[in-house]
Amino acid sequence: MKVSALLTLAPLALAAPALEKRAAPTVTAPAPAATYVGKQGLFVETFNAIPFAKPPVGGLRLKPPQPLTSALGKFDATGTPRACPQFYFSVDSGSIPTDALGTVLNSPLFQKVSNAGEDCLSINVQRPRGTTKDSKLPVLFWIYGGGFELGSTQMYDGSDLIRSSIGDGKPIVFVAVNYRVGGFGFLAGKEIKADGAANLGLLDQRLGLQWVADNIAAFGGDPTKVTIWGESAGALSVFDQMALYDGDNTYKGKPLFRAAIMNSGSIAPAEPVDAPKAQAVYNQVVSKAGCSSAADTLGCLRQVPYQTFLDAANSVPGILSYNSVALAYLPRPDGRVLTQSVDLLVKAGKYAKVPMINGNQEDEGTLFSLFASNITTKAELSTYLNTIFFPNTQRAVIDGLVDTYQTITEDGSPFRTLLLNNWYPQFKRLSAILGDIVFTITRRIFLDITTTVAPDVPSWSYLATYNYGTPILGTFHGSDLIQVFYGILPNNAARTIRGYYFNFVYNLDPNGAGLMTWPQWKDGRQLIQFDNNRNSLLKDGFRADSFEYLKANIRSFYI
Repeated sequence: MKVSALLTLAPLALAAPALEKRAAPTVTAPAPAATYVGKQGLFVETFNAIPFAKPPVGGLRLKPPQPLTSALGKFDATGTPRACPQFYFSVDSGSIPTDALGTVLNSPLFQKVSNAGEDCLSINVQRPRGTTKDSKLPVLFWIYGGGFELGSTQMYDGSDLIRSSIGDGKPIVFVAVNYRVGGFGFLAGKEIKADGAANLGLLDQRLGLQWVADNIAAFGGDPTKVTIWGESAGALSVFDQMALYDGDNTYKGKPLFRAAIMNSGSIAPAEPVDAPKAQAVYNQVVSKAGCSSAADTLGCLRQVPYQTFLDAANSVPGILSYNSVALAYLPRPDGRVLTQSVDLLVKAGKYAKVPMINGNQEDEGTLFSLFASNITTKAELSTYLNTIFFPNTQRAVIDGLVDTYQTITEDGSPFRTLLLNNWYPQFKRLSAILGDIVFTITRRIFLDITTTVAPDVPSWSYLATYNYGTPILGTFHGSDLIQVFYGILPNNAARTIRGYYFNFVYNLDPNGAGLMTWPQWKDGRQLIQFDNNRNSLLKDGFRADSFEYLKANIRSFYI
């Protein structure tokens, strides 16, 4: 631990000396009845791999999660949680500049997870040392990202966040939930819809929230003060939790959460679960699994060996490939869990209207544009978008969007680097377009709608620029995990963003003593800009022509 961190936490260290021997932390929780034995750290107590659902194996594969009903007795919560089955990725090291490749391989998307398997639905709970059932601390509920293809609670230890929260005088309980990804959690198709087996990963998250409602008080958390927080696909999941069941976020008559933080993600407008693209993915998985001749193809998928289904589910293109963020697996409207595409749910006001923080990295699209170096002209770029992303959209509409990105000097990402960093002729233009469609401009459209539908519900927004100057990538998608979640770089960005978040978790307002005033987005449409050494305010009006075009044609850009 850094000396500065030790000094920050000195009061706690005096209360609980490092050399003091204490029994392992133990919590008795009600639903299901269990006594969890965790592990003791210097400042943090950890309870890992707590099951919250029946194992989704055998007949429960590709089924909604089932809550546990039998008592667990004494449970050892000191181990490493099993990851849900992961998507495979590989990178051709000869096709990317060495510096960019190194950054990509060190990003969370490429961190190895171990001990993966279907019996993976578990929760981690971490709390300040000495927390009791009477502490009633606010809860930060983390939903990891990974393109709905990978990710695990193995990758997200909240210890440093908790230490920072203690140092700020706003201690929290941190909860991380595992949910099914890839073909195990987000397979679509008409067969899936008919079986009621759509959006299983979202249902896993929802059951995890219900476990928190039932049990977190025993760990010293306050179930009435839960903030849901996610990054990338996790951020999209946060809004999906707000929109599930047309905005009903209640359980046993009470809200499951009262606030939301979305890092690099808001809404992902999508075609229905039985749309042609979704059906094509289902058909390929069925074929690769050897189930095409089965009378019940979905039943066959449930019966094939684990490795067979894993290989079949992973036979479609992944996110770090030529197909990029034209995702094979993602939440899609199914008429029941997500009743409509999320953009329509927002417009109709069918979402839980809670205070929220929602923002972006400056260069969201660079990471996802590294693998399309054959695109050399604007016409080829339009063809790529029309073929891979939006095959049902008229080519003229695609061309119109591309034309709003006139020059790579002004409209190319990494932004503010003029002619530099253009890895291939259309790299910066494609990076800007993908970043805007999926993340940045979509966020502005989302906030534009929500502030009209629910003007009294506060929201704050930001743009992170603290990695400006990173070759090829800039402030790339996922780099906030390094700065904000892990706090690896002890700079202004890490310190102040965490400070704002802890204020928000406690007070439903990020503002507080020692921090620059962060205005609500509706008050002048201003973003706070997080840099390494300082924060400033920025008008959320850049690339206005692209914003207006996407806003007017949003139905043409469904994934």
